[in-house]
Amino acid sequence: MGRCGFGGVLIVVCCVWLNLVLVDVDGYPVEDLVVRLPGQPKVGFRQYAGYVDVDVKAGRSLFYYFVEAEKDPDNKPLTLWLNGGPGCSSIGGGAFTELGPFYPKGDGRGLRRNSMSWNRASNLLFVESPAGVGWSYSNTTSDYNSGDASTANDMHIFMMKWYEKFPAFKSRGLFLTGESYAGHYIPQLAIEILDHNEHSTGFKLNLKGVAIGNPLLKLDRDIPATYEYFWSHGMISDEIGLTIMNKCDFDDYMFASPHNVTDSCNHAISVANRMVSDYINGYDVILDVCYPAIVEQELRLRKLATKTSVGVDVCMSYERRFYFNLPEVQKALHANRTNLPYSWSMCSGVLNYSDTDGNINILPLLKRIVQNHIPVWVFSGDQDSVVPLLGSRTLVRELAHELNYKVTVPYGAWFHKGQVGGWATEYGNLLTFATVRGAAHMVPYAQPSRALHLFSSFVRGRRLPSTTNTPIDD
Repeated sequence: MGRCGFGGVLIVVCCVWLNLVLVDVDGYPVEDLVVRLPGQPKVGFRQYAGYVDVDVKAGRSLFYYFVEAEKDPDNKPLTLWLNGGPGCSSIGGGAFTELGPFYPKGDGRGLRRNSMSWNRASNLLFVESPAGVGWSYSNTTSDYNSGDASTANDMHIFMMKWYEKFPAFKSRGLFLTGESYAGHYIPQLAIEILDHNEHSTGFKLNLKGVAIGNPLLKLDRDIPATYEYFWSHGMISDEIGLTIMNKCDFDDYMFASPHNVTDSCNHAISVANRMVSDYINGYDVILDVCYPAIVEQELRLRKLATKTSVGVDVCMSYERRFYFNLPEVQKALHANRTNLPYSWSMCSGVLNYSDTDGNINILPLLKRIVQNHIPVWVFSGDQDSVVPLLGSRTLVRELAHELNYKVTVPYGAWFHKGQVGGWATEYGNLLTFATVRGAAHMVPYAQPSRALHLFSSFVRGRRLPSTTNTPIDD
């Protein structure tokens, strides 16, 4: 007590003030404060990590990692990021390989700064979703049989309870972002939020925008786009490419039970997959296979499609797995509080995710989001053959046609640091499609500077610059 003051009333007042600080740090939960991660370089922003119970009776909890904006966090929005899979880690992917403030060092025992972290433009929230991914868990085994509907519902509950932990963010703008199978996760969560806001007489989430990268949106367009990409990039022969385009009927294609596939189509697809997967990493076609920092996150996406599965030799990043399985790292993150009977891995080995939900057409959901005056950006790394820009660009155009939106920004180059950052078009002032030149399936990992420029434009409500002399403060 004597350390608090110099006597009498001052001691009492000072100790009361100290107690308030320990309980409440700017409205943030002090028990979730990450004081310092092992091997972490010194930074000026705060980090929080821990659990949100989404179903107390079932014992189902989701793990999160939150990073303040690097500068002026009180005046910057909140951005949620989800990785795909389904069943892969937003902590291992987005937070520590792509857009978060740190990357694991080569020895797996420390961290290095990511100078192009998206926390330069926003506060960032990463969630291991659904239960069974990373350190998220349930005490009810049947909860690991999940799908899109339960995942969206749990994330809605998570967000409501997360705001109880961080009430200062209730009035902030909220942006929803993610990649690949998050093309399902993010729009479905946005619909949950819109439904909540429509019926709530109390707190409403301040949803400001949706951005999804290389997203799975509609199978009957995304699947053939892969083979068009192979052919257009000289990765398969004319004969195989033309056979697939002329003999394969991808209309109403479904994961797990592809139909309308003739013998000649099936043979051509098998040849194409073998020609590519033996030599090329489909997630980044310009890089050699077996480079150490590639993320495992999307292997399940192709395993679901038995007839069109593209095998990928990714040569996993052992540093990240080693780092997250260090006891001192888990302790610093307040993770693994139930001592799970398995180690942390990039993609879940316990999750049994629906093998048919990938068939859901996401375009009607995006239509409703835009009709609620929420901007939607779809962005594509142009070196990705797994969910290539050819399909996404077509689907965005179809969505604009469905909405009766006219082109407000004609398709053309956008610029970053005097070079072409990619190409973009805008429809009706709310719907944007953009490519990121030289980027792979994981856009922020492959092109961090251009990705940050794109993200900064998105959260600030700016169009991507169409001239070389338009600066942006990332």
